[in-house]
Amino acid sequence: MNKAIQFPANFLWGSATSAYQIEGSPLADGAGASIWQRFCAVPGNVRDGDHGDIACDHYNRYKEDVALMVKLGLKAYRFSVSWSRILPQGRGAVNQAGLDFYSRLIDELLANGIEPMVTLYHWDLPAALDDRGGWLNPDIADWFTDYARVLFRAFDGRVKSWATLNEPWVVTDGGYLHGTLAPGHRNLHEAALASHNLMRAHGSAVKAYREEGKYQIGIVVNIEPKYPASQSQADLDATRRADAYMNRQYLDPIFLGAYPPEMKEIFGEAWPDWPAADFDLIGQKLDFVGINYYTRSVVRHEPAHWPLRVAPVRQTQATYTETGWEVFPQGLTDTLVNFKQRYGDTPLYVMENGSAFYDPPQAEDGRVHDPLRVSCLRKNMGALHAALELGVDLRGYMVWSLLDNLEWSLGFSKRFGIIHVNFETQQRTLKDSALLYADIVASNGACLNQPV
Repeated sequence: MNKAIQFPANFLWGSATSAYQIEGSPLADGAGASIWQRFCAVPGNVRDGDHGDIACDHYNRYKEDVALMVKLGLKAYRFSVSWSRILPQGRGAVNQAGLDFYSRLIDELLANGIEPMVTLYHWDLPAALDDRGGWLNPDIADWFTDYARVLFRAFDGRVKSWATLNEPWVVTDGGYLHGTLAPGHRNLHEAALASHNLMRAHGSAVKAYREEGKYQIGIVVNIEPKYPASQSQADLDATRRADAYMNRQYLDPIFLGAYPPEMKEIFGEAWPDWPAADFDLIGQKLDFVGINYYTRSVVRHEPAHWPLRVAPVRQTQATYTETGWEVFPQGLTDTLVNFKQRYGDTPLYVMENGSAFYDPPQAEDGRVHDPLRVSCLRKNMGALHAALELGVDLRGYMVWSLLDNLEWSLGFSKRFGIIHVNFETQQRTLKDSALLYADIVASNGACLNQPV
């Protein structure tokens, strides 16, 4: 018999979003352009020509959205700050109106008993810095740190939980290797350089926080556990490469002081020998790590797939989401346990976890039924609890996402929200998954022990 689910009394329940995906008004009140505005403006880059000029209009409707968080009983809200709202040129002059927007949001959260958790960078680099090379320019570690200091000085204390980067793997794999995300480059040498500069910027910002801040800072990484399609040596080696590239590339240098050796195997001459001093910077002690988990990947060796020589194997008798991701809750348990085994007992938060399934563009009779998302949420709660039972120091869970939003290059075609958004009217409607999540939060998971 499975053990009854009951999460710790102080477990932090919340939701997550990112700036460009929900805010809209990207140039309002003196803000500068970002690489995502540029990327969306190029025909063919984003499905249906969608863009974030309006998105969920959170910039104007944040009070309404905080009221919905209150209705759900959320204890925390993880959001990101638009760098170019704060520094329109990416560096130099501070835009006070941009700071004021986030100050109002933070005050609204605190007034309603919701803990703000701030991510400094969720993919929307100021366009002015991209003109200077962006993540390819080694000076970006200093630019990012200067930006971070502005926010630390403005908000630390009201904000007690900071994350430097969200999913650096996606920044480099989509933005610099395959060109499917902003800034849309496709270059093996650039991907290696961008990855390393992201890690240098992360370490430099953490070091700055130790001088400026008083609370906790970490990083958020997306982990997709890899499982071999067979026990052949070729498939086992492919699994090792895939795991190193996606899962260990950004954690090993922080906790183990070096990149995985497979990086040289994957990138060849494009992967240089990095200066030893860089790892002293990258390896700053963290207060927590945020884990984003959506799916697993079963992989096989495939020589034609550049540069990893790895291909995913679709599983029969499995449920897949609208984004083509297998529903596999056991992978969440495995991810959290594997982190503990490899890197020790650093406190963890699941900072994103969710699923995209079809929802109608508009709610009918004030309801949105999303049974597949409800089922995923239930199963993932069981996987979370199993990790706690296995000794993982898991402190909280942020469901992705609070709202249906702009799903990057997929536009508005994929809905991850537990709150439905009618993008023509901006009407918000709680989905069945939101109602379940509210019960989970209120009961600390105990409601999941009731028969469905």
